[in-house]
Amino acid sequence: MNVWLPLESNPEVLSNYLVKLGVSPLWNIVDIYGMDDEVLDMVPKPAKSLIFLYPCSKAYEDLRAKEDEELKDQNIEHPKSLFFTRQYVHNACGTIALIHAVLNNPDIEIEEGSVLKNYFNEVKDLSPKERGELLNKCTEFKKTHEENALQGQTAAPDINDAVYHHFIAFVHVDGKLYELDGRKNFPIEHGSTTPETLLKDSVKVCKKYIEVDPSEVRFTLLGLAPTQ
Repeated sequence: MNVWLPLESNPEVLSNYLVKLGVSPLWNIVDIYGMDDEVLDMVPKPAKSLIFLYPCSKAYEDLRAKEDEELKDQNIEHPKSLFFTRQYVHNACGTIALIHAVLNNPDIEIEEGSVLKNYFNEVKDLSPKERGELLNKCTEFKKTHEENALQGQTAAPDINDAVYHHFIAFVHVDGKLYELDGRKNFPIEHGSTTPETLLKDSVKVCKKYIEVDPSEVRFTLLGLAPTQ
């Protein structure tokens, strides 16, 4: 499996990355400073995705394995418009969370001929597994990812260093809230939501993650929102 440099959870770096991928500068990544309704109401509207960064402790890995085991025989059908890709590149979770956030919002403009548009055009009719395998081979995506991984405020870690945090995205598709995590075999549906309640409904799921290991405090919330 290929290994990329990990992305920092820095809104400025991630926003610059989106532009380099071809996403309209009318959209950017913002910090979300808490889970209370008053804080969530301060996020620029309409927020298109909540991106959650959490630590990969044993408790979370056990939860992921249990969830996959429960879902694998259920043959759940998801909307054809839901874009989901598997992750087959170490440390690509930040890129995959951004892919999930943007490509599940077709009203966000992506420049023709750009890295993200070319990737989407090539994989849109493929399976999640095939999409992940193609991303693994995409040198253009890797180059753009690593250019931005080097722009964070902290020194980029050695490519072989262990990384303990993982990015996932929450999106609204066809009236449902979906958790999209490339390390899982399936999208996870978390019930009904609306564009207006997406953030608050996503936070309810994030709180359940936090409850898995109450001793852990290393969590970050980000939003894909209109540029102010």
